[in-house]
Amino acid sequence: MGSAAAIRPAPFHRDVWWIAFSAFFADLGYQAVIAGLPLFLVLSLRAPVWVFGLTTALSYGPGALIGYLGGRLGDRIGRRRVSIIGNSLIPLLSLTGLPAAAGGAVALFAGGWWARNFRTPARRAMLTEVVSPQDRSRAFGLLHALDVGGGLLAALGVLALLAAHVAFRYIFLLTIIPLALSTACLVATRAGAAPVRPETRSDPRDAARGAGKRANTALYRGVIIAAALYGFSSYSLGFPILTVAQGARSGVVGVGAYAVFLGVSALTGLAMGRRRNAGGVALALLGYVTAAVGSLGLALAYGLHGGWVGFYAAVAVLGVALGVVETLEPTLISKVTPEARTSGGMGSLTAARSLGLLVGNLAMGFLYVASPVYSYSYACGVAVLAAIVLLVVLASSRSRGEPSGASSVPA
Repeated sequence: MGSAAAIRPAPFHRDVWWIAFSAFFADLGYQAVIAGLPLFLVLSLRAPVWVFGLTTALSYGPGALIGYLGGRLGDRIGRRRVSIIGNSLIPLLSLTGLPAAAGGAVALFAGGWWARNFRTPARRAMLTEVVSPQDRSRAFGLLHALDVGGGLLAALGVLALLAAHVAFRYIFLLTIIPLALSTACLVATRAGAAPVRPETRSDPRDAARGAGKRANTALYRGVIIAAALYGFSSYSLGFPILTVAQGARSGVVGVGAYAVFLGVSALTGLAMGRRRNAGGVALALLGYVTAAVGSLGLALAYGLHGGWVGFYAAVAVLGVALGVVETLEPTLISKVTPEARTSGGMGSLTAARSLGLLVGNLAMGFLYVASPVYSYSYACGVAVLAAIVLLVVLASSRSRGEPSGASSVPA
């Protein structure tokens, strides 16, 4: 399937739906584990909170390298193949509730998360093969909406099962079913079946970008650096889940915050996907700065004893930020990366975010022990820094007078 022939004008090509529903079923599975993991480790296994921070750090740290390798490998041996291999190993997460000690649970969770990182860049690159460049934001918005929509249903399912006093090990094991369906959806796709070779496959976009190669490279690097900084400010929603659950003395109320976060994020992804001209400035202001506001809201809600309503409002703001970021970051990367290296570009994006999340979750874990106010304030400050970096890169790019290749990427 040639790269040029694969580009279609409509964003809702058959393979777009298969890829999007693969994301839906994947999140329907592993988001249930993510929602329950902090409660399982801290409340069931009696592990200290910093163990949860270490768990997420171990998942994101090596996961950065694995995501990068998965992206590069997707361009060489076929994106569909890499996506299927990685997706089929995610059910390691489903076994997290079986060990009686925290060490075993951490190892299984990390292994499943590494598999997820391995398949993510290739799956994103598959999506770019079957939509035209002007429809990328709409396609990634749909992908994020179904992705997070599955996570919302997972959180609601965990809420119901916890209310029915079902043990975490059984909740986690049930996630094998939607994860298997997720892999089946990828098997049904046709995109990404063959490697993309620059010497045998030409992409008209690459020729059009020739004059603007330097500007595109600068913008590409700027997005990668900003994504890493955003990762430094990001943290697992397990921290707010713990904060709300411990404050309300109810695991159900804590998981409810996760449901709010995912629901708002899904709706935001759909809304942002319809904004074809949204670009770097929207990513900086509506994505990174909004994330800073959400983290500041969590710090204030905890410090001022605002109650669960204040926490839910702050978590909803974080959901808006994630919906913007997950739609616009991959869209920008796809527009400044040649078709033959799109999977590798997505791998670099995954790696940058994962490295940031490694530091961010370690910092959150240790600062949280001192006070949740310190941890959320840290996240707020770094998110603002990410926005500043991206805005500076965009201003510098415009001041150089971007040629046509770069000008197709909206600021």
